[in-house]
Amino acid sequence: MRNNKKINKNRPAIQRLWLLKLGIPILLLCGMYFGIKYTIRSSYVFFPVKEIVFSGNKHLTGSELKVMMGLKGNESLIGLSGKVLAANLLKSPWVKAVGFRKDFPQRFQVRIEEAAPLALLEMNNRTFFIDDKGNLLEEIKSDSISFLPVISGDPFKNSSSFSEVLNLVKVIKGSNFINTKDRIEIIIPKGSGPEDISVRIDGILAKIGYGEYEAKLERLLELEDEIMRRGLPVDYIDLRFANRVIVKPINEVIR
Repeated sequence: MRNNKKINKNRPAIQRLWLLKLGIPILLLCGMYFGIKYTIRSSYVFFPVKEIVFSGNKHLTGSELKVMMGLKGNESLIGLSGKVLAANLLKSPWVKAVGFRKDFPQRFQVRIEEAAPLALLEMNNRTFFIDDKGNLLEEIKSDSISFLPVISGDPFKNSSSFSEVLNLVKVIKGSNFINTKDRIEIIIPKGSGPEDISVRIDGILAKIGYGEYEAKLERLLELEDEIMRRGLPVDYIDLRFANRVIVKPINEVIR
């Protein structure tokens, strides 16, 4: 009985001791939480973003990029998440890759790698910039841009021919063709394959077909000079055959 009474008398002291042991870690955790929270809040005071420097962007402006990133103007360098910002920027077809650098105390650098427009696509009375993979970059509301080849037709209705059309455009851009002509139009064939790919250069229609584009373009340049020298009105030029070229004037065929 005496032992039971002694235990009962000591029980409040034991309970206070356990509460004290539990309370100290809780107080420490609360202190750490509010300390971290204060530090984060203080970072917005001590490391505000005052300068954003963009590099590598040619088509997209700095203002457009800021909107795409979702920046509101009250960010801290510490609080900026490169993963979130990159995900926002990569939603644009113009942005191929992006990198960031934080220059404390107040500068944020953004490096952009933009997609380069390969050609213009004229489809259903609308005009788009497209890249080297045929992706639509942006619709153009103004007049066509003369320094880019024009692809006419619907690539979604003839994907096999469109891939070859892109190869032809790359060859054309790698030659001096683009610098000497006012308009180069590559026509996606309707209801047929790459063997019926055609090019209209300053009004002259040439049937190019599939493959050997460098050699065919060289022959076309030679024929153009001869046609201009003779003043011959031409309906079309057929370059699809390996050992012959067909030049069809308006009224007759010359072989």
